[in-house]
Amino acid sequence: MIRKLTHIAMAIALLPGMAACGSGSKIEPQSSVALFDSFEYSGNDSFYKSNPLPDESSYYNPILAGWYSDPSICTNGEGDYFLVASSFTFFPGVPIFHSRDLVNWKQTGHVLTRPSQLVNMESQHVSGGIFAPDIAYNPANKTYYMVTTNVGAGNFFVKTQDPFGEWSDPIMLPEVAGIDPAFFFDEDGKGYIVNNDDAPDAKPEYPGHRTVRVVEFDPATDKCVGERKIVVDKGCRPEEKPIWCEGPHIYKVDGKYYLMTAEGGTSVNHSEVIYKGDTPFGPYVAWEGNPILTQRSLDWNRENPVTCAGHADLVQTPEGDWWGVFLGCRPVEGNKENLGRETFMLPVSWTEDGWPRFIENGAAVPLIASKPGVKRGEEVTFGNYTRTDQFTDSILGHEWMTLRGPASEYYSLSKNPGYLTLQCADVKSSDKAVLPYVCRRLNHHEFCCRTRVTFLPEHDAQAAGLLVLKDETHQYLLARTCRGDRHFVELRKISDAGSEVIGEQEVTPDLTTLDLKVDGKGLNYSFSFSGDSGSTWTNVADAVDAAFTTTDQAGGFTGTVVGPFATNSL
Repeated sequence: MIRKLTHIAMAIALLPGMAACGSGSKIEPQSSVALFDSFEYSGNDSFYKSNPLPDESSYYNPILAGWYSDPSICTNGEGDYFLVASSFTFFPGVPIFHSRDLVNWKQTGHVLTRPSQLVNMESQHVSGGIFAPDIAYNPANKTYYMVTTNVGAGNFFVKTQDPFGEWSDPIMLPEVAGIDPAFFFDEDGKGYIVNNDDAPDAKPEYPGHRTVRVVEFDPATDKCVGERKIVVDKGCRPEEKPIWCEGPHIYKVDGKYYLMTAEGGTSVNHSEVIYKGDTPFGPYVAWEGNPILTQRSLDWNRENPVTCAGHADLVQTPEGDWWGVFLGCRPVEGNKENLGRETFMLPVSWTEDGWPRFIENGAAVPLIASKPGVKRGEEVTFGNYTRTDQFTDSILGHEWMTLRGPASEYYSLSKNPGYLTLQCADVKSSDKAVLPYVCRRLNHHEFCCRTRVTFLPEHDAQAAGLLVLKDETHQYLLARTCRGDRHFVELRKISDAGSEVIGEQEVTPDLTTLDLKVDGKGLNYSFSFSGDSGSTWTNVADAVDAAFTTTDQAGGFTGTVVGPFATNSL
């Protein structure tokens, strides 16, 4: 299948200037629809420009920039690596990436591509839905498994023997309460599921008191068998009242079983700890040198900080080396950032007495790392790059998402070939519903998004344009609107207080095709439009507070997204 997305990827620096958006064709406005004929995203972070990669085996951290949280990784032992991340209420669910060398990653699709795999998404908060997926390979039956939590339905898994293709419908796990399930398949063919659950007898001694539990899993019947047992209560140092022992994984190395979990919550106190035992059920002994990964003790005022490091997963190469992926944040100031929790990768070393470690306590996560012997390709998932979509394919590219469902009733790539056709719908962007919205992640602190749209509003509540969204009540909408017989390009701030116009420029009714642009620079957005194909730009609002869409102010677990939106319900 030929995909429509044109990639211009540069790991080190963005070429000067930006390619012109749009196909240059002229189309007349259509009733109650917006016609988007192009979309361009350009990342231009200063760090990458000032710090070029030193050699062809180097890479930037994060390896997946932007909101790719809760990473999990597996290998089939034959040189193929697969990585998945959380998707929450976005559709399709659970992005999946493939690599042959751990440096050059390519998104090959999503694991959850059908509504039957993503039930009860409507009415959930943006940060509800699919939490912390785990991907595992069982060599005994040559099957890949992805297990996860749908907070609106419970824990379930899907499976396939072709990770590049379709996955099964969900197989529910009613015996596995709690969140963050992960598979472990032992050498004898037995399977196990480990996850985070309530305190013993559901009686926590303090807020954040949780347990890690293990149950045997039978791959032949796809069912859990036997007793589900608590293997960790509270955390690695119970006397310190650790919180949120979550995101667990089990590994077997040299006959010993290792249990790795996160601790400290997903914010700045996040960490990763390790235990060792003689069976999958333990008993597990925590390493005295824990944590094996954290950034919580470092100076907050350091340059280019990485915070919140944790929720890790390990993988071994055919050569016997160990590597790990984990989430982290790159704040601009304090805790403020719009990129969400990103995926980082580092080599994992082993102590003389047999304990794995990412970095020593007090060491900073490096933003430049290397995997010797690997040659970095031209198209990578890190650094500065430009992505341009002319909407000429019959399906959306892998970077695009909708909210809470496929939104096929709202958008089409076939009604007007070469255009993304969005139907204005009686849905507000703040509604917990499927939206007439097609979006992608922000991947850079410094970026430019621009789109060309043909649209003529027919009433005061109708609008179409670019929506920057963190959640239901933290949004900015740059849109073509009207009030009576007057027409505008306006910027609206959508908050828990409602929708407020914070910038506008009046335009003539015959300006039905225009370019819309949002520029991001750290904690500031600027919004503008052009009526002459980008030759000149008119400012709508400048120095707009980008901190409003950060997790620091909005809460939640996602990063910020941006994309075309149309509505009948301003």
